[in-house]
Amino acid sequence: MNALDQYEKKILSAYEAGKFKSVVTNEASLRRYREYARATLTKNKRVNVRLSTQDLSDIQTRAVEEGVPYQTLISSVLHKFLTGRFIERRSRLATRSNGRGKQRRAT
Repeated sequence: MNALDQYEKKILSAYEAGKFKSVVTNEASLRRYREYARATLTKNKRVNVRLSTQDLSDIQTRAVEEGVPYQTLISSVLHKFLTGRFIERRSRLATRSNGRGKQRRAT
């Protein structure tokens, strides 16, 4: 497991001290949110994609940086893009320039 940063340590301490309260007030809401989570996490289709060796290497590097398997990173990026929540950040481990000069934000 990766070392926790100061913010994560603060959250963990608050959780362990019992300072967090559930925002779900009834069983119906809890059931609904569980179903949302289940639907979001269900992966029932396989997709094959051809990538350049360099792109795959960069994806694997970024996955190491994020602490997740590279297939999970690809799936997460696609999901965030499709739901309008994707924001591009510069990788600390990036090995090559994207040639654009300025960083773009996905819209």
